[in-house]
Amino acid sequence: MSAFHELMRRFPGRVSSLAPCLPLSAKEPPAGPDWIHEIKHDGFRIMGRRNGRRVRLFSRNGRDLTYRFPLITSAVAALPVSTCLIDGEAIIFDANGLSVFDLIRDPRRGNRATLQAFDILELKSENIRNWPIEDRKAVLKMLLQQAPHPGIAYNRHFDVEGSIVFHHACKLGCEGIISKRFGSPYRSGRSDDWIKVKNPKAVRINKG
Repeated sequence: MSAFHELMRRFPGRVSSLAPCLPLSAKEPPAGPDWIHEIKHDGFRIMGRRNGRRVRLFSRNGRDLTYRFPLITSAVAALPVSTCLIDGEAIIFDANGLSVFDLIRDPRRGNRATLQAFDILELKSENIRNWPIEDRKAVLKMLLQQAPHPGIAYNRHFDVEGSIVFHHACKLGCEGIISKRFGSPYRSGRSDDWIKVKNPKAVRINKG
């Protein structure tokens, strides 16, 4: 049995809802080995749902943005599963390789947007939001590797000290980082399992 199917066997469940998990803000990342850390990209939060041939992209407030991001829509449609629900950030990179909010907010540039996928809530009609985050991310990574597409990418995570990841994120000019607690389920609404730390300089760079 593959690692992918073994994870599916371990955690059966029902289909999940669309409400996203939202991080708490902090001035510095949590320390210690109980956290993983991801780069925080500056874009639109997107929940991408596939049900058979139908794909819909929703904002964190439930607004349908499917029409606005055709490359992301086609990427979700190309995944080798009948149903899924993926959480991520729709972004557009500038010439320096940084995501810039002013680019993604321009509707005329929507065809350039890609999805940095960082979590998966539903797969093959199964609710997997109660799986530990490290297992959900493992499944997401394997799923995206099965069907590479320019419209979607796995948002890499790091399991070193958060202060190190934050230092390098700031040095690169990124918006900041999100720290997520090992073993945690996916919870809709504000959660202390997710901690956001912003790069103060990136706010001025990306949002004027």
